[in-house]
Amino acid sequence: MDFVIGSTNKAKVQAAAAVIHGQYPSAQLEMRNVNSGVSDQPFGDEETMAGAVNRAIAAAKTKSGAIGIGFEGGVRMVGRQMYLCNWGALALSDGKVFTAAGAQIPLPLEIAERLLAGGELGPVVDRFFHASGIPQREGAIGMFTAHLVNRNQLFEHILLLLLGQFEFSENQN
Repeated sequence: MDFVIGSTNKAKVQAAAAVIHGQYPSAQLEMRNVNSGVSDQPFGDEETMAGAVNRAIAAAKTKSGAIGIGFEGGVRMVGRQMYLCNWGALALSDGKVFTAAGAQIPLPLEIAERLLAGGELGPVVDRFFHASGIPQREGAIGMFTAHLVNRNQLFEHILLLLLGQFEFSENQN
């Protein structure tokens, strides 16, 4: 079984590798830098999910018969509070696509204001914590959960949800 993840982001690739090799030890996983087709800072579940789907489909198209994996992080408003949102998608060569979302937590007002002013979450969080490379490591979720949950874990959970749907559908045929 061949998988291609539509990203070169270290946290996303590590999450995919951990799950794929844990579930399918003989599977091959490749990474490709593909376009999400959405804004650099997705707003809302629909745009964030679309980015994940676009990445999965584009990744699947890079290798014949491969299953594409797409992850996308974004933010969404619930009332007057901004939340992190994360989506994943699995695209099969027959055109079937599975989607799943991950945990959501509220963002501090200062972060939300910077994003509403046009900032992108990764650089905004790096500046907020006076650090660099947070999106490639623990992610915003890691920083705002005191490192109890990191970005890898978030995407691992999403990928398990996706693979579970895939396996369920395969067992129905």
